[in-house]
Amino acid sequence: MSEFTSRQVELFLLKAPVITSEIRSVLSRQNVRRVKSELELVTDKLVTDHISQIDFEIQANAERMAEFYKIFYMLENDIRVLVSEALEDAEGSDWFEKCVPQAVKESADKNRTRELNEGLAPRSERLIDYTTFGELGEIIKNNWDNFSGIFSNCTMNRVLRVINRLNLARGPIAHCGDLLEDDVVRLKLTVRDWYKLME
Repeated sequence: MSEFTSRQVELFLLKAPVITSEIRSVLSRQNVRRVKSELELVTDKLVTDHISQIDFEIQANAERMAEFYKIFYMLENDIRVLVSEALEDAEGSDWFEKCVPQAVKESADKNRTRELNEGLAPRSERLIDYTTFGELGEIIKNNWDNFSGIFSNCTMNRVLRVINRLNLARGPIAHCGDLLEDDVVRLKLTVRDWYKLME
């Protein structure tokens, strides 16, 4: 088997995100999604009457905020994938132990332990999935050499400023608040800013 040239590797790395984006787009158009289990469908019926008693304005706000939760759910998990793949490629399968700041490791472990102690099913086998959004920024900051190629046209400070703005926008979404129109626009512009950092 012939060795890959650096140009071939570079082309592959440039094309991979485009291919991934196209696959996601096709799946989205095909409406591919997880289907509720029988148990979930039964338990939906347990809360229907109770939910219907909630004030209409709260229900309407919940429908509106669901859009922003969805945006942030996708963004945060996409950043987790970016961090995981970049560090695993650069540092190997034990990247979490080697590359993640001690305080972040302890926080992730504490979050996992607290959930297990409450009898919740593990959300993941990976500790990265127990990190907060702000902690993802700390991981990037502490491993900037492994990310500077991904964010090749910007400084670490610029990347961290965008992460900080996203983290601030996340607060009302994660804690069941409402976003005003200005905040909605700011959130969407900042999400765009995040992806433009990688162009």
